[in-house]
Amino acid sequence: MDIVSHTVINLIIFVLAIYVGYHVVWTVTPALHTPLMAVTNAISAIVIVGAMLAAALTDTPLGKTMGVLAVALAAVNVFGGFLVTRRMLEMFKKKDKKAAPKAEEGAAK
Repeated sequence: MDIVSHTVINLIIFVLAIYVGYHVVWTVTPALHTPLMAVTNAISAIVIVGAMLAAALTDTPLGKTMGVLAVALAAVNVFGGFLVTRRMLEMFKKKDKKAAPKAEEGAAK
């Protein structure tokens, strides 16, 4: 018999992961948010592979349904993350300077 339940240990690890993740994300400088989003997208892609494996290895309809749901949610996260990353990268691009306005041809004559 275990002194501490596995559920309690898993809950403690989950709460600590939330705490550490919160402090890691909120202390990142704005210039590093784009690389952080790229890494998050890569992790979500790994989640998709794991969800596909989990869905394929289950025998019950509930397990397959939950696996398909996990794949769908992770896919939304990946595609949304790539859209946000692209928009953030566009913010760092240099904007073209507007050309000086030309004098009207009729006024020059």
